[in-house]
Amino acid sequence: MYHCPVKSSDAGTKVESLRKRLEQANRAYYVDARPIMSDREYDELLEELIGLEREHPDLADPNSPSQRVGGQPIAGFRQYAHAVPMLSIENSYSEGDVAAWVERVERLLEGGLFGSTTFVCDAKIDGVAVSLRYEDGALARALTRGDGTRGDDVTHAIRTIRAVPLRLDGQAPDVLEVRGEVFMPSREFERINQEREARGDELFANPRNACAGTIKQLDPTAIAERRLGFLAHGRGEISDRRFADAHSTLIGKIAGLGVPVNRPVAMATNAEGIIEAIERFADVRHGLGYETDGLVVRIDSYEQQERLGATSKSPRWVIAYKYPAERKTTRLIEVEHQVGKTGKITPRAVMEPVLLAGTTVRHATLHNYGIVRQKGIHIGDAIEVEKAGEIIPYVVSVHMDQRPRGARPVEAPKSCPACGGPLEIEPPEADPRHGGDPLLETSRRCLNPECPAQVREKLIWFAARGQMDIDGLGEQTIDQIREQSNVPLDHFADIFHLIRHREALLELERMGEKKLENLLAGIERAKDAGMARLLGGLGIRHVGAATAKALARAFPDIDALLAAPMWELMPMAVNRMSKPRRRAITGSDEELPSEYETGLGEDTAPVVHEFLHSETARRTIEQLRAAGVSLRSKDYVKPGHKPSGDSVFAGKTVVLTGTLERYERLELKELLEGLGAKVSGSVSSKTSIVIAGESAGSKLDKARELGVEVWDEARLIEALGQAGGSRSRSN
Repeated sequence: MYHCPVKSSDAGTKVESLRKRLEQANRAYYVDARPIMSDREYDELLEELIGLEREHPDLADPNSPSQRVGGQPIAGFRQYAHAVPMLSIENSYSEGDVAAWVERVERLLEGGLFGSTTFVCDAKIDGVAVSLRYEDGALARALTRGDGTRGDDVTHAIRTIRAVPLRLDGQAPDVLEVRGEVFMPSREFERINQEREARGDELFANPRNACAGTIKQLDPTAIAERRLGFLAHGRGEISDRRFADAHSTLIGKIAGLGVPVNRPVAMATNAEGIIEAIERFADVRHGLGYETDGLVVRIDSYEQQERLGATSKSPRWVIAYKYPAERKTTRLIEVEHQVGKTGKITPRAVMEPVLLAGTTVRHATLHNYGIVRQKGIHIGDAIEVEKAGEIIPYVVSVHMDQRPRGARPVEAPKSCPACGGPLEIEPPEADPRHGGDPLLETSRRCLNPECPAQVREKLIWFAARGQMDIDGLGEQTIDQIREQSNVPLDHFADIFHLIRHREALLELERMGEKKLENLLAGIERAKDAGMARLLGGLGIRHVGAATAKALARAFPDIDALLAAPMWELMPMAVNRMSKPRRRAITGSDEELPSEYETGLGEDTAPVVHEFLHSETARRTIEQLRAAGVSLRSKDYVKPGHKPSGDSVFAGKTVVLTGTLERYERLELKELLEGLGAKVSGSVSSKTSIVIAGESAGSKLDKARELGVEVWDEARLIEALGQAGGSRSRSN
């Protein structure tokens, strides 16, 4: 369709009109519960706004509704102090606890000397607590609770939530901190888990865990796709004390500014009224569209709240009543063996349908095979089922007295149910194949990195920053290629053959010439990423980035690694052995060179060695070699080699903390290691230098406590210049 550009003189007016209509639609939907347009109309207006802002970049506004759809991923989380501590709420589990709390606060308030007491009851939303700070009416920052005094800056995530106004609608105090709960609506949780189940991924346990994981993602686009919700239930710093004198007043005031609020379900003046509210809310809470696990009861008056104050952990003026989990008995029909994205195999119960916490359930998790054996679960048993977090059902126990004839023990798979590949059982002493005690088993994993049940997540990990770092080959693009084309993308090597399918890739939605060129260029660069990144990207059990780097220092290429006996993969463990045992394993009394430290030990080295010599690994490596991927190490250190004495970093142990302006963390780590430093993740008496950027935290405190030398970024840049290692992201 031909698009006629809007004249610059008219663009500003049109953009403001679209922004206003979209924000009105958000308020009508999330605050007033009276939608004024369909989802399709909203999306069409949003696309029109994005197009105009693209044509007229001078009209850009960080608070535009267009900014909710995503943006550039952030590099990491910064922490900031809460202006007012964000304390947790004391829990109670019985009506007697609530009555005792009411009696206690009334006694502290001296029996009505400071006025009659009114209690406000509202839903305890099962989500993630955040504090939204508005300055001059605009969203300035969003922080998680953190440790109560400092929280992570998640503004990039909160901006994607349509329910959160980016600018308040009306006259607000200069500073207004609104505290509330970010949550995943029940329908979104079900949608996401259905999609994950269809892909063979592990399911999210409950909406709260899914929500917490979502707002801790670095990519705003991925967060926006999860469609989180928000409801306000409290306050932080407010510059104008006259704004509200009670909780009920605050809720009304901020709702008037366009903030969606957790409205009170009841007001009460005594314990009896509160208990009645608890009983009434129990009947309706499952129909709210989001998960709740209790009722929050607080004193309405801010003056009375301040008189009561707080302990070190919780305010004295508020308490949460938590509902007990519901349990039901049903019959176990069968057990399915599900393979998750990490290769973990989880037993899932298939049951006779049972109504539990408002929904009919047919499946429940059995956690792992060690628990199955401990509980003595058999096919055909009468089982007690409960909802964990009132979302994912799990099997609590077995009614042994009701076991039918012919009940069969649950058999754990001896090979991967998805690919037939070898399994690893943890802990090793639980492995019945070696005479272990199967009751101890905590997990059973498929070791095949190209197992069909795991391949999607493995591809995403392989291409991600920190591994092969293939720009443009993220989760969405991988899904597009696998689902919308006939281009093969089932193995790591397939990535490097995408150049052969240029025309097919161009047919993908939103895959233009420029984007494809960038993608193919990123793939070409990745061929020379080196052995450390390649090993780290393969998803080998026990081989993360640090271990992959250590192996790349010890071996010049993949072939040398494959030729090494198993004991060479665990040099520090060998060096700790007695001389007779070391001689029996290596044929020599001599210790191995310290340069060969790999991070692998007696438990983990055999697992890695076994995988590297498996048919799966051989095929994977040969496919990558044939695709032109370099299998050589860029980090190899010859035995006996010492770093250049010219570098101030040679032989030093360095710890990085905080955020630096000129350097990405991974880039700086590699740079320092290339200059002979060892970069550690924790501060100890052996630390030589701590490099502290903005918002440095506990590591800086520990360095000062131990008297470790601390450098700022200016001192770092000076030293790197002297060492010939001054490259940074700014140049």
